[in-house]
Amino acid sequence: MLLGLSKIIDCPGASIPFSTSVDLSDLQYGESFPVSEQVLASGTVRNTAGVLMMTGQVKTTLHGVCDRCARDFEKDVDLPINVVLVTELSNEENEDEWVFPLVGDNADLEDIVRTVFVLNMDSKLLCKEDCKGLCCRCGKNLNDGPCNCQKECDPRFAALKQLLEK
Repeated sequence: MLLGLSKIIDCPGASIPFSTSVDLSDLQYGESFPVSEQVLASGTVRNTAGVLMMTGQVKTTLHGVCDRCARDFEKDVDLPINVVLVTELSNEENEDEWVFPLVGDNADLEDIVRTVFVLNMDSKLLCKEDCKGLCCRCGKNLNDGPCNCQKECDPRFAALKQLLEK
């Protein structure tokens, strides 16, 4: 979807609101496709002293498998949009990932939303921020409580352990 910006390109202080939904169900993240619902984006493009600044939010619900505990989860995602729109890129070698070229007088909202979504995602899909994962011995999900495995003593302290046993 293209957002027409011809009304504000030459009018410092002017702004245009935007709202769109983008289908990112083809987005592969590791071995899964966690974005099965529409990604909603909304915000404003403002001409600030001749620079077009796009600000807003990207929202959706992720459906995935936790990389630590292997449990299925659903998680609401709310990511910020803070990008700059330019009529042409001055130096493509040093291109900033948060700067997007206009297509004529239009901004390609699908490209911007896809890029913002991918660049703001964490490197691992987690069911919750403080997921404890699985026990490396018995495989119990540590989010459900501690397991009954005994911790192994560091072999460097084996001699001290023998002294305590005597």
